[in-house]
Amino acid sequence: MWCILRGWRRGSLGPWGALGQHWPRGIRALASERPRIGGEYSHVVVGAGSAGCVLASRLTEDPDKRVLLLEAGPKDVYVGSKRLLWKIHMPAALVANLCDDRYNWCYYTEPQPGLDGRVLYWPRGRVWGGSSSLNAMVYVRGHAEDYERWQREGAAGWDYAHCLPYFRKAQAHELGAGRYRGGNGPLRVSRGKSGHPLHRAFLEAAQEAGYPLTEDMNGFQQEGFGWMDMTIHEGRRWSTACAYLHPALRRPTLTAETQTFVSRVLFEGTRAVGVEYIKNGQSHRAYASKEVILSGGAINSPQLLMLSGVGNADDLKQLGIPVVCHLPGVGQNLQDHLEIYIQQACTSPITLHSAQKPLRKVRIGLEWLWKFTGRLQHLEEEAVQVLQGLPGPESKLLSNTRKGTVR
Repeated sequence: MWCILRGWRRGSLGPWGALGQHWPRGIRALASERPRIGGEYSHVVVGAGSAGCVLASRLTEDPDKRVLLLEAGPKDVYVGSKRLLWKIHMPAALVANLCDDRYNWCYYTEPQPGLDGRVLYWPRGRVWGGSSSLNAMVYVRGHAEDYERWQREGAAGWDYAHCLPYFRKAQAHELGAGRYRGGNGPLRVSRGKSGHPLHRAFLEAAQEAGYPLTEDMNGFQQEGFGWMDMTIHEGRRWSTACAYLHPALRRPTLTAETQTFVSRVLFEGTRAVGVEYIKNGQSHRAYASKEVILSGGAINSPQLLMLSGVGNADDLKQLGIPVVCHLPGVGQNLQDHLEIYIQQACTSPITLHSAQKPLRKVRIGLEWLWKFTGRLQHLEEEAVQVLQGLPGPESKLLSNTRKGTVR
């Protein structure tokens, strides 16, 4: 995070972070004129990603609240159609957006000492639904012991027993409600069901090696091998935009803006009262009578805080940013997981490689566009292993049928 701020100030990075001088399509440079005073809302939510869509929906359930939702990227539909933005909504097309800066921040890490100085590509969603509109649609909750540890370390109310009812409330699992599953929530979840021979062989090999099988990766026994849950519904990606934002857009209390870049949070003393943002090259301000909520993700939210003067005071002073609040934890302690591919040769022609031929791709694509069915309605990865050594990080092993790949 420090490198993003430092680069932004010296000109090697644009205000979009690691995109440098290349602005995403459809967004103009920051305006130089004085900002115009905008309207006042009860809540201003910055970022229409996984968290922002939920917040916009839940807050506007109260008719007395007036919410402004600001998203830097575009909508996840075109003229109201998911088919016309098939690259987002077709499950098997998920790789299409991982390098498309229309929907992606396209970040890169700093050189990593533990990886021989390599720089890693880090895609992050910049569209309605955020990364839930770009990711692999795998529905995996945190391990129950993680929440118990949070409670032990002082996060009162974040133990698993308190979190589980909210997981269930959010979920509408195709297998119905149960002790660990929800049945009536807005987030549609399906179970891997392609029955591909490679997935079955993967699970059988795990059992022969002495590893346990589990019926539900998000249930009582989270360790082991089994079929994955996925945020796919009726052959389409079911992002948080589909689950929460689209139904809420009908409410008059919600205003959702796209292609809108928030440049800083406005403060009166140490109280956040609004935001300044850029839309169509013009600078605007919006004010919140109750709360300004940053839901831009693990990179953009702390970046915006620091650009607004909230962070380590010494670092901010070096960059010429006026200090609003010395809060040295902002932008620190970021953790993420690595993904490593191991390719294995398949002895039979049963992978998805044959579907990559041009004519077959056209036929399969047309079937999905017409009926949301066919091979493109599934993920390549439906069988998964979760090994959890307590205490310690978890590891996952996914079976991928594109070319017989295990990662």
